[in-house]
Amino acid sequence: MPTDPLTDPAALTRLRREMLRFAELQLRDRALAEDVVQDTFIKAMDKRDSFEGRASIKTWVFSILRNTLINAIRSRAKFVDVSTVESEGEQVALDALFDANGRWMDGARSEVWLAPDQAAENSAFWEVLEVCLNDLPENTARVFTMREFLGLATDEIGQTTGMSVSNIHVVLHRARMGLRECLRQRWFETEAATC
Repeated sequence: MPTDPLTDPAALTRLRREMLRFAELQLRDRALAEDVVQDTFIKAMDKRDSFEGRASIKTWVFSILRNTLINAIRSRAKFVDVSTVESEGEQVALDALFDANGRWMDGARSEVWLAPDQAAENSAFWEVLEVCLNDLPENTARVFTMREFLGLATDEIGQTTGMSVSNIHVVLHRARMGLRECLRQRWFETEAATC
């Protein structure tokens, strides 16, 4: 049985480290990231009785972190003056991650990767994705996760980062291409080699 990261000290330390890394990437402010992670833990503990177990506790806590980050980004934007600144099968599987416009597909993530019978594989995939995100330039990874994981609109990303809309689209394109290549090398080719 998996350990509960809210009650197991070692699991809690690992979860906090992951959350802090993600929050710091988005906020670029260590102190604010620590505050957001702390607020997330407080909210999780307060809402613990409402946890239904449909997802892992880690996924549930990260969804609280996501909402807390969005609120922090939006509230900070109000106060900060921002300047304007393969193989065929492998290709089909890779294309399933992105829609026709090259956007990350939510349906694939929720329907395929969250299937209970694929939990171990899903966990391994997300670890590979995290490595691939870490391989991207920091600002590229930040913009990608703001758009695809936090669900921020392009104008909100622009307010937070000081980037123009066209620049954001270029960065998102580069992020998707970088992730596509990294996932091809580290996930799809590895899977094909083990079959």
